[in-house]
Amino acid sequence: MSKTVFGFIFGPNLYLVWLYDRMASTIYFETCPPLETGPLVSARGAVYAPPNVERLTDRFSRVPVNERYNVAFGGSNVHMTNNGTNADVSLDKTSGSGLMSKNKYYYGFFSAAMKLPAGFTSGVVVAFYLSNADVFPHNHDEIDIELLGHERRKDWVLQTNIYGNGSVRTGREEKFYLWFDPTTSFHEYSILWNNHHIVFLVDNVPVREVIHNTAISSVYPSKPMTAYTTIWDGSEWATKGGKYPVDYKYAPFIVSLQSTEVEGCILNKKSNVSASCTRSSLSSLDPVDGEEFAKLSSQQITGLLWTRGKHMFYSYCKDTARYKVLPPECNAK
Repeated sequence: MSKTVFGFIFGPNLYLVWLYDRMASTIYFETCPPLETGPLVSARGAVYAPPNVERLTDRFSRVPVNERYNVAFGGSNVHMTNNGTNADVSLDKTSGSGLMSKNKYYYGFFSAAMKLPAGFTSGVVVAFYLSNADVFPHNHDEIDIELLGHERRKDWVLQTNIYGNGSVRTGREEKFYLWFDPTTSFHEYSILWNNHHIVFLVDNVPVREVIHNTAISSVYPSKPMTAYTTIWDGSEWATKGGKYPVDYKYAPFIVSLQSTEVEGCILNKKSNVSASCTRSSLSSLDPVDGEEFAKLSSQQITGLLWTRGKHMFYSYCKDTARYKVLPPECNAK
């Protein structure tokens, strides 16, 4: 089946049905009377309860924001709270803002508990990501979690993407609707990156896994990267392809961070080599690149299938209109 159907109550005796044609990458609407078998459900909002998965965030220590991060830009819009344990980063007419990790990492586990801006947030981009574009401007690596604002409060979109060795011409985006309102409480957004795979997680539930195999090895992120948390104006593309820009009458747009988790292989700034870690083999001595982090558990696989089956609405591997020849990893077994 190439179509995904979402239903919304439109009136007492009518449903508005939104159909997303994955093969054609198009969206259209139809109306229909209520179903006799019960109401239609939507992948948006708190409709589905996620499966139980182990809490990867419990394996690592929470640390104050100011212990791991410095201000990256927009200093006047960055405010440390609770003695530096937490932080607010904001976007207004003058500037966006962001934080960057004090260290660079060859791999690691990176997580931030964030509460997103409420209200009309079209064009706003909140990004939690890894990048080395400052050091390798022409062949940089990047691992992205981007949260894209919307013209309706609950409809924040989660977008994931990766680049390796400057492969920016091939976007590897996948997009998801969240199963909760990200503006009312804190939720965990996490990235596990090692030599075996990259895993994107939300509240410890995997939403995407990029396995390091021969099909993707040439563009698999491999150079030391800095972790960033930012908020900025993405009016040109973020909401409906730029249809809805940022409306600054609703500013400031504030993202609150409630502690962070950062653990991995740190680049030695003086010698430019890794500090006490190796990528040569599986090792239980390595807390992030070791055997227990080399593949997903059965619970995590269940969670991954759940998010992709119920909440993913776009994958570059299905976008044949964009890619006449799909990237090789799309067909890898």
